[in-house]
Amino acid sequence: MTREDSRIKMVLATAFVGLACFATATLAQRPAGYPESYEEVIAAANREGRLIVYSVTSSVPALLEDFRKLYPGVQLEYVALDTTPAYDRVVSEASRGSTADVVWSSAMDLQVKLVSDGYAMPYASPEAPNLPSWAMWRNEAYGSTYEPIGFVYNKDLVAASEVPRTRADLVKLLADKPSKFRDGITAFDPEKSGVGYLMMAQDAKASPSTFWSVIHALGANGLYPGTGSGAQFERLAKGESLIGYNLLTSYAKGRIKHDLPNLAVVLPSDYTLVMTRVMFISKNAAHPNAAKLWIDYLLSKRGQQILAKADLGSLRSDVEDEATPVALGKRPGLAVRPIPVSADLLADLQPAQRSKFLQQWTAEVSNPRSK
Repeated sequence: MTREDSRIKMVLATAFVGLACFATATLAQRPAGYPESYEEVIAAANREGRLIVYSVTSSVPALLEDFRKLYPGVQLEYVALDTTPAYDRVVSEASRGSTADVVWSSAMDLQVKLVSDGYAMPYASPEAPNLPSWAMWRNEAYGSTYEPIGFVYNKDLVAASEVPRTRADLVKLLADKPSKFRDGITAFDPEKSGVGYLMMAQDAKASPSTFWSVIHALGANGLYPGTGSGAQFERLAKGESLIGYNLLTSYAKGRIKHDLPNLAVVLPSDYTLVMTRVMFISKNAAHPNAAKLWIDYLLSKRGQQILAKADLGSLRSDVEDEATPVALGKRPGLAVRPIPVSADLLADLQPAQRSKFLQQWTAEVSNPRSK
């Protein structure tokens, strides 16, 4: 290589680096309304150069792609886990010094426990004023989605006149047509699923007598206990189950659009619980500034619009979607009850309380043929 060739190569390399820096500066600008000091957060995140997220949410590739485009100087490592394994991994790794920078999970109670036990770093997000007060706790735990919990059914096998609109309707349907719906109901197994326990425990708290009458009816008719939304939706689509109880309608809507058109959802009108996926920055995050970018991005209007398009709903009032606090609040005859991100979630995780709940659950759903 001649000296002139070397000089040209150096000039081209310098120009390439300059263009890359220009692109980074162009894309990673301080969001409107953020304090000027946020520019240092972005610069520090680019110096850190990496972000590790442990997540139970695996169905939003558009979100990951958009974040990478917005912050190309940050290498995003996104690790998908189930709820209980995610909790166990954070506890195990933190005891050895470090874990993921951000933990994002649908098991709200387990997330709040991790925060309560000191695994989170306080961070006052600039987006906090745009969120409902119930979706944040101690400037450490932030809700991110708005996901109703309801019924999912096979509309090819369940007649329109049979579709339950309330929990009382479901109990009556099972009593009136035991031969059709015997072994035809599926629900999460709260003993084996973190998010399943959360939903069942919150349902029991919302209306104890109603909840346990439903569970008794499900057990008497041969409840099929599931551990994951995907498997339960497949079971419903194949007709192996006819109705699913306390399932995430956000996931169901996505599957209905893409590959399971014979399913449909119902938001029970007696009351519809709504959960949110909780995220926090790890106390000893190796890339704390990159973690702040992730938190703020998911809570921003831009991030929330992508979550809404992925059928995970939005917490913000300025995002138009059918699954937002504003939109669901306008549905006639629908009593919406969001599950707050708060210390109240810790009570159901107390060993004595959890054991009592699971013992009663087992008593109701076991040996259904003898009931």
